[in-house]
Amino acid sequence: MTHFYSLPTARLENDTLTLDYLADRGPRIVRLIPRRLGQNLLAETPDAQLPSPYGPLRLWGGHRLWHAPETAARTYIPDDGGLTVAPLPGVPSSLGVVLRYQEAHSGIHKELRLRLAPDAARVELVHRLTNVGLWPIELAPWAITQLKIGGTAVLPTATRADAEGLLPNRLVAMWPYSRWNDPRLRLTDNAIEVDARPLAQAFKIGIMSHDGWMEYHYEGVVFRKRWTPQPERPHADLGCNAEAYTNDKHIELETLGPLVRLEVGEMVEHVEVWEVEEGD
Repeated sequence: MTHFYSLPTARLENDTLTLDYLADRGPRIVRLIPRRLGQNLLAETPDAQLPSPYGPLRLWGGHRLWHAPETAARTYIPDDGGLTVAPLPGVPSSLGVVLRYQEAHSGIHKELRLRLAPDAARVELVHRLTNVGLWPIELAPWAITQLKIGGTAVLPTATRADAEGLLPNRLVAMWPYSRWNDPRLRLTDNAIEVDARPLAQAFKIGIMSHDGWMEYHYEGVVFRKRWTPQPERPHADLGCNAEAYTNDKHIELETLGPLVRLEVGEMVEHVEVWEVEEGD
């Protein structure tokens, strides 16, 4: 058993990656240590918290599972206890685990399945939300990864045009606190880049990605998130499935599945694959 700011953690590990998750709350991944980097690539924010009608939500840092659209009453629900940990069937305990949490107040049961590749710097994350409440709920699975500042996020925007080249093929959303002239933002023909620098002004941008990947470049290491985009289906946040948020403490790479109406007893799944490589 290891610890993260006095909280008990458990570990998945191979020759290239170490991954620590909280053992009694969350589900939350709090460390991702590439052997090449030798340090935690995820942000550590033990003092960060958000107010909610049910008390403060401690963020801690790392990777978490939420559901969109974002509202304080439904999104910022404290998760300070009650996590259950189970083996991932057919996978050695050093390479896989299932984390389950019954969210209070929302009627949503969360599940995060982690599977570390035995011989590569790759992790599969299966995010599941199940409606265990009393009525249908409309939501979208929302996978959020907090990374330490000092690098650059890349959201690719190159998509095919229609046959005549007359229709729009790129969507960009901005949040009320975001500024077009933010010095961390760079727009190119093929990508949106966001530098993670210690500026207190928060910034967030979102796109509808057809490429199904986004990256973070940090000290000679590339962290990549892959997922299967479904642009033909409705999404939250004006139609976004990939978002980047940053402030003076961390940067977030976020992916969202489509909006769904979950009937009582139904489950929705959102899968990410993480890859870590050397390079620029």
